[in-house]
Amino acid sequence: MREKGLFRFTLLLVLLAALLAGCSSNGAKAPADEGASNAPAETDGGEDAEGNEPINFTFFDRNVGDSFDNPVAKKITEKTGVSLEIQQPTGNPAEKLNLMLASNDLPDLMAISRGDILDKYIAAGALIPLNDLIDQYGPNIKEMYGDMLNKTRHTDGKNYYLANWYGLEQYPVFGFMMRMDVMKELGAGDKATNGEPFTAEEFVALLKNYKEKVPTVDGKPTIAMTFNGENMGAVSGTFKGMFGMMPYYETNGELKSDVRDPKYLEMIKFVNSLYTQGLIDPEWATIKTQQYEQKLASGTVFAATDAFWNLGKPNTVLKEEAADPSKQDESQFYPYKVIAPGVDPAKTTFGPKSSLGWDGIGITTQNADPVRAIKFLDFLASEEGQYLMMWGVEGVHWDMKDGKHVPRPEVLEGFKKDWAGYSTETGIRKWTWTIKNGPGSDGTPYDLIGRYETDPVSALAIQNLADSSFDTAIYDNLGPSGGTPEAIMQTKVGETTAKYFPRMIMAPSEADAVKLYETMMKELEAAGLPALEKIYTENYNKRKELWN
Repeated sequence: MREKGLFRFTLLLVLLAALLAGCSSNGAKAPADEGASNAPAETDGGEDAEGNEPINFTFFDRNVGDSFDNPVAKKITEKTGVSLEIQQPTGNPAEKLNLMLASNDLPDLMAISRGDILDKYIAAGALIPLNDLIDQYGPNIKEMYGDMLNKTRHTDGKNYYLANWYGLEQYPVFGFMMRMDVMKELGAGDKATNGEPFTAEEFVALLKNYKEKVPTVDGKPTIAMTFNGENMGAVSGTFKGMFGMMPYYETNGELKSDVRDPKYLEMIKFVNSLYTQGLIDPEWATIKTQQYEQKLASGTVFAATDAFWNLGKPNTVLKEEAADPSKQDESQFYPYKVIAPGVDPAKTTFGPKSSLGWDGIGITTQNADPVRAIKFLDFLASEEGQYLMMWGVEGVHWDMKDGKHVPRPEVLEGFKKDWAGYSTETGIRKWTWTIKNGPGSDGTPYDLIGRYETDPVSALAIQNLADSSFDTAIYDNLGPSGGTPEAIMQTKVGETTAKYFPRMIMAPSEADAVKLYETMMKELEAAGLPALEKIYTENYNKRKELWN
């Protein structure tokens, strides 16, 4: 009888253990003990620790809210055992993020824009440090990110997120956009495709020649150059690039606002001279994006300043309406480098790009299995994960031939016909978590659709302007923390600069432009610019020390 009772007791313990194991492996969250550590529990390295048992995570993505059920998503689940419930607000992502933080209603994983909101989550302790997890379970993360992990550390020396679109890519941003067919008609055909920059004098001569030789198109007056009044950053960014300006003016070991750079006033004088000579659209400051695109597509405009990819719509119209079908490509706007007097062409700054990426992907304190979460992110960060997210499924969307990734023609065609629709259908490039800029080990780019096949405009942009790319990472987010009195100063300074920039450009004379600049500087001083510059310098020095 004693043996029988012992057998029953033992059987009961076995059944109870099995029941508890079943409850703990279904992906449900266990309530966190108050004061418990967020560090992952130790594992014995057995099958459970290394396996791909099914688990579900909630994932807030500020960019995309599609269901995780397309072919790419299914392959990711097959490889990792992880399925995702994607959360994304229909309204303002920042409002939703602030609400979730205030209520502590957090998902398991989050993709948050780098900057103030991500810093808030870190400061509030909503994201767990990843260093130990990466050391134990992140070999691909270590290999792919390399020194980037050092640069994305928080001020306490810990990593709380993995960046996406990280790593510096030699790729242009801003440029002087000019119609190639018109350039050839004006006698500048030798520089239309050879990659040589234009001097400021050559550029001004082109604008003048256009106004003189082409006063009207289809009875409508022509415009030598126009800007998008809703995108002042592209306007100022292009002219700053021409003068080789940096995000801040560094002098005597201190960081100052770029408006203090002597080249800033020289830039204002140059743009103002274009305006007073009638070479800039007088309506530019009030033009909205749609009106801007319509003007460019009308055939009455020769030049603009912009990020070259922003002219896709007008370029499409110009191609479709080209009188000579064999010269459709020439009818488009192409980006060119124009250099200011005394500026080294190699030191122009048309391509500001941050190697630190766009978003931060983190694991929240609500995640009940951070080990599985970091293993999931480690797979996505791997070369296999990169190509899966950005190229699709091998044997379905691409094939390996002679050691290289080769996309199937129907995939390239699908994106040409309907980028958004085909991405939703296949899952290719739908999610860009942990994506790295640049090529994989076989030389093919991770970004299939953005880099594999280059259209003529992008190809010439790379030829003309890629050498002007520079890393802004050391200067990113050096301003005051959100919600502080200094943050209010920062807003006021930004508003003041934005108010005076178009006024200085459209001043009736250079003398008037200079007076407006002097008035602007007085208002900036009163708004607290000197105090802000101390913060810029302090944060800059702290960052340099942290990175070292």
